[in-house]
Amino acid sequence: MGAEADRTAVAARSRSRSFAARPGACSETVNAGIKSLYLTPSIKPKPNLCIESLPSEMLIKIFSYLDAVSLLSVGCVNKHFYHLANDNGIWLKIYSICFQPKRTIWKMKSEQTETVSLGCAALHDRKPGYWKKEYIFKQIAAVKTRVMRLVKPVDPYTGLPCKNKEAMKASGLSWMIVLKDKNGKEHVTEKAKLLFKDTSVTILWYSTNWPCLDSLSTLKLFGVIPLLPDQSRAPSKNGPRRRSLIAEYHLANLTESSLALGADKLVQLFSLNPGLLVGLWKEKNEIAFVMASLHYHQLLERSTLGSATVQYALPPNKPVLDDVDPEYGLHDYSLHLDMHGGSCTYLCGTFKRLFCRKGDIANGYLRLTVVSLKDNKKHLPLVGTLGLSWETDVFKGNVKDCYVMDVTLLDETGKPFWCFSAPVYIELSSEASSLYDYLGRTYTTDYADSEGKVCVELVWLEETKEYFIVNLVLYISTKKVNNWYGTNY
Repeated sequence: MGAEADRTAVAARSRSRSFAARPGACSETVNAGIKSLYLTPSIKPKPNLCIESLPSEMLIKIFSYLDAVSLLSVGCVNKHFYHLANDNGIWLKIYSICFQPKRTIWKMKSEQTETVSLGCAALHDRKPGYWKKEYIFKQIAAVKTRVMRLVKPVDPYTGLPCKNKEAMKASGLSWMIVLKDKNGKEHVTEKAKLLFKDTSVTILWYSTNWPCLDSLSTLKLFGVIPLLPDQSRAPSKNGPRRRSLIAEYHLANLTESSLALGADKLVQLFSLNPGLLVGLWKEKNEIAFVMASLHYHQLLERSTLGSATVQYALPPNKPVLDDVDPEYGLHDYSLHLDMHGGSCTYLCGTFKRLFCRKGDIANGYLRLTVVSLKDNKKHLPLVGTLGLSWETDVFKGNVKDCYVMDVTLLDETGKPFWCFSAPVYIELSSEASSLYDYLGRTYTTDYADSEGKVCVELVWLEETKEYFIVNLVLYISTKKVNNWYGTNY
């Protein structure tokens, strides 16, 4: 160990003598290092490669591989992309593939189809975006033609198109709600479950991220259609779409200002006209789900022809005057009535030759008796246990004694006269029953809007556990009748 320590000490002394023998060696080494810092060229950091920095020609080449929907979406990124995405060469290619006839070129052992070219003049003689507009307009016209073909056949019992569901699917129609809070922030909900019936569609929205009820001011219901419907796949939420305002509801003081329909163990139901139902959790008093009942009458027009801020205005009816019939507008009405609660249908029927005598006009209403107390042969049973089904991501339930009523009243020519779809409920009647044919409690269901009222009287039969409709009367506003027929009742 002692010998090794001596060798280490000798080596250290020899190094110190070498530095002492060359006093400038250390300083030269330091100076050389400093000079190298200044003389070595600086290495610039590599710029972050971004698609926007690519040449326009290269971007157009990339865009040429996109479909029409993706190309429209790219054009919304910025002004530069918008101008490039308007390139007539790209859109002419898309247009010619979709709409131009194809010719067949025969070769030795194969058959090849080639798209007809429209020539260079079609590119250079047109303003940028010309073929984009032509493609969009022609696609919209094609969809409109397809939809009109589907809605042309009319059901004689309902006076409505037979293929409403197919027409909505062909147009790519869906519905969404926008909840707006008191600070102006909007919350969009699109995830929905659809239930199609004979004369209406019920839409159920549910979510786990509803905004706080107390902070909300309005709810807007929109119809949404893609700008370019694609029949081969579901509409993309990120593609270009159009909104059409159907209805707007005020949610401030919801529990005080709206009608409470019913409740089960988990939720309470509150109704807002027209046709909206809001389910609130009992414990938290927060939104559980939102349900809307939409009648088919002019639903396609209301869901597609309005704007994001203005509802579609129904065209005014042109009355056809009749100087011969002294009771013109009082007879030959037809009613199609549908009562359902989700997947269950409790009543679906058509009633014809409804009329009102002049002496039955009172308090501004025509009285149309559908089912009379006196005629027990026409009393109708409701099939199943009345209740309105609901569901969320986690829970399901059924609120008893609530259901959806669809009313379609046709005039004497079979044209829809008064139509609505709305959630209603039954309640125990406060009046003593005058029915001697039934031993059971009497219940009522009432509905009213600006055009009329519906009054239903039911009897509960304990033995068979079912409701019977013993009285059903429609009250139609004389103002609506006069505007429709040009009369003066």
